[in-house]
Amino acid sequence: MLIDKTVSGFVEELASNSPAPGGGSTAALAGTLGAALSVMVCNFTVDNPKFSDVKAEISLVMKMGIDLKNSLMEYIDGDTDAFDEVMKAYKLPKGTDAEKTLRVEKIQEATKQATLLPLKVAESCIEVLKLSIRVLTIGNPNTACDAAVSGVIAYAGFQGAIFNVKINLNSIKDETFIQSVRDKIFGLQEEADKINQLILGRAKEVIG
Repeated sequence: MLIDKTVSGFVEELASNSPAPGGGSTAALAGTLGAALSVMVCNFTVDNPKFSDVKAEISLVMKMGIDLKNSLMEYIDGDTDAFDEVMKAYKLPKGTDAEKTLRVEKIQEATKQATLLPLKVAESCIEVLKLSIRVLTIGNPNTACDAAVSGVIAYAGFQGAIFNVKINLNSIKDETFIQSVRDKIFGLQEEADKINQLILGRAKEVIG
């Protein structure tokens, strides 16, 4: 599994001529790192007497961050697995009309799943963005840089996931499915952009 590799092992696998892992797994990894950084800020805040007034909220944020970190870690391998299923579908036999029909159905089914997974990554990255702006606002100011990096890397993960969603839509024939996903993307993009700007603005205030 990708998540069991060392950092150098993952990077070398990513740099190889293997089609997976690729941008989708990397986007999930970015979201994972963003969530982990927000949890780190919480750990440097929650038991510090100076921030006792926000301990309850920080504790909640930390729990949410841990949950997001864990789910995004699963998506790292999940994205690669989804891609592999698409490749398997393309390799199905197409010697008869029945085989051709089944092959097309399986390709479409696998591609839809490969589209929905990065959409989940994008949604999770937005949740990380929400945590990032919160810990940047109420967390230990000594970890402000970590909180800001949490936000910008989660935003990168979001954008990467959206790119993967969009590229897969080009291979899908179900117009209802396509429109539904595009509508979802529109709303998510607006939300992510808004929070990202808040993070950048707050980072400029507290970091410079």
